[in-house]
Amino acid sequence: MTNKAVIEVKKNQGESNTSLLRRFSRRVQESGIIYKVKKSRYSERQKSSLTQKTSALRRLKKGKEIERLKKLGKIA
Repeated sequence: MTNKAVIEVKKNQGESNTSLLRRFSRRVQESGIIYKVKKSRYSERQKSSLTQKTSALRRLKKGKEIERLKKLGKIA
């Protein structure tokens, strides 16, 4: 479940749009929203134990086959 943070900035009387935008940007950075998004951007879901086991067995089988072919001299 994600925790949504709401950042609200109201324009003060006589305040320019650029200073309002600057103040908003500062609040967003202080809240850590950008850090959390960048951190989770490339994270992958953990594979199931069955998938991990089958891929490990596949790697072992392939390694044994390569080793056998090296002994036979078919692979340099």
